Amino acid sequence: MLFEPDRLAREAALRVGEVSAVTGRKVFISVDTDKNLSELFFDGDVLRNIAVGSYVDIRKGFLSLIGKVEGENAQAEDRKSSTLAYLNGKRILTVSLVGFLDHKGHFFGGTKELPLVGNEAFLLTKEKVHQVHNLIAQDGVALDVAQSEYEGYDIALPVDGLMNSHIAIFGNTGSGKSNTLAMLYQEFVARMRARNTAAFESNCRIILFDFNNEYVGDACLTQHKAVLELSTRNDNGGKIPLGGAGFADIEIVSILADATEKTQKPFLKRTLDLQKKILGNPDSIGYMRNTLRLQVTQILQMSDKIRVDLLMDYLRQILPEHDADGERIELAADLEWHNVQSEYKIRGTNTFLKSTPAQIPETFVYGHVASFEFANDAVSDLITFAYVQLIWDVLSNRAQNEHIAPAINKLKSKQADIRKVFSNDPAGNLFESNVVVIALGGVNLEMKKTIPLLVAKKVYEDHKRLGPNHTLNMVIDEAHNILSRESFREAESWKDYRLETFEEIIKEGRKFGVFVTISSQRPNDISPTITSQAHNYFIHRLINQKDLQSIASAVSYIDKLTEESIPTLPTGTCIFSGIAGQMPLKLAIRPLEEQLKPRSATIRFRDIVPAA
Repeated sequence: MLFEPDRLAREAALRVGEVSAVTGRKVFISVDTDKNLSELFFDGDVLRNIAVGSYVDIRKGFLSLIGKVEGENAQAEDRKSSTLAYLNGKRILTVSLVGFLDHKGHFFGGTKELPLVGNEAFLLTKEKVHQVHNLIAQDGVALDVAQSEYEGYDIALPVDGLMNSHIAIFGNTGSGKSNTLAMLYQEFVARMRARNTAAFESNCRIILFDFNNEYVGDACLTQHKAVLELSTRNDNGGKIPLGGAGFADIEIVSILADATEKTQKPFLKRTLDLQKKILGNPDSIGYMRNTLRLQVTQILQMSDKIRVDLLMDYLRQILPEHDADGERIELAADLEWHNVQSEYKIRGTNTFLKSTPAQIPETFVYGHVASFEFANDAVSDLITFAYVQLIWDVLSNRAQNEHIAPAINKLKSKQADIRKVFSNDPAGNLFESNVVVIALGGVNLEMKKTIPLLVAKKVYEDHKRLGPNHTLNMVIDEAHNILSRESFREAESWKDYRLETFEEIIKEGRKFGVFVTISSQRPNDISPTITSQAHNYFIHRLINQKDLQSIASAVSYIDKLTEESIPTLPTGTCIFSGIAGQMPLKLAIRPLEEQLKPRSATIRFRDIVPAA
């Protein structure tokens, strides 16, 4: 315990001035004459003197009211220049109250009481700065990732309250957002593994969608991770296992086909039912050929030339294009259409197939059915079954070609890429490690939108079946690639489906232990529903006015001074705000060591063009 003279000397050194006016939450402090230096030396520490952006301790009885200095001016009583007023010690600070410290040293955000005119104001000691910035509960786990930007003191962020929440990291290119994302998860994984490796690996999963292959380094995030480096350029990349159901899962097939919810998805469901029925038969190839023969019989007896031509085109997609000698064939080579009778007849004869159906087995197309074989490729066979189902639907007037064909055509256009990036191995397991990086740098634009949606939906649905006491952290770097509301490269209905899927995950996921982290340089491009659902924000430098407006509307608890500082934040410094803290904090995130950094550094000409 300090003797009275020591206490008085201590408080005299720390005293800033006294409250001269109180207007709502705004407090005005008149600064003492001898507190105009930029720094003070106190108890072996160099303290930064009071200035805009710093905190001040206003004593009211046993309470310490904590305020943030938002501005200052120099008041001249005799209307002389402000410079003269400053020299006469007439600095007036404008302070906004942010919280208070109780007699036990616990900080609480918000306003409990207002100060009185004449209350003394003091600089915060190192101890009180730590009390104000202490975000860790008594038995909590801390992530040592940052320093307070103004004072330079170490700041720890809590695992509970941060990592079990939705996180948004925003900032322009080069502002340090990739370092922040990597630092958070590097420290989180390290702390959880140190706490209980077996429980962490069993109960906690992390999946990161990496659009630019920034996090594939051996030590980035953790050495204990699986990296799937995908490629649509060749067959040498990693492959995402789809699990037991594989291409028989209606949700997976619908996403791959960009299927509309009300028309194309029900058709695909019928296709999968047909596939299951035929492949489940002991003689599946015989069953399939008999099905095709039945369809050929019905087609050759039709009197609608337009529909007949359409269905014959579907048969061309199903049956082999070449004969046993490799010669290209034409299914209707021995057929011709008679316009008066409105039916097919055998070419060069008067044998009409509708009136003499017994002749149908003699046609080339009927006989060619015997050449049909399954492709033993999941995607190709799925497309074949889709055409078979479409023939049934057209024959029964259940579907129209222009409504269904786009889904099949989408599957056909993607089938080469699907083979390169997906594995249909029923024994495959995406989470062979509990930390998975899906690297999309070598994937074309269309699949960059498809893969994260498909994988996110699948792992989300799978996770919900695990039950309580399991967590899934879904990390989306460069999130504007798939969460943009302004995309013009896809149909409006498909864009809505994609956004609704992620919006459902971020709105409903927390109750199932699913937490989403998004990182983006363009917050304005991201769906406002997703942006506003985040619980904690790390906001690096942003310059674009639309981006700043979207932040202002989404993060309502950032004060005006903090908001105005966002365009001028130095690299690595961010505004941290959210449920994990009592008030917005300006943090300098620690830079990672070189071998731990994501590959996001700006290339330097002096490295690629060295001195001769």
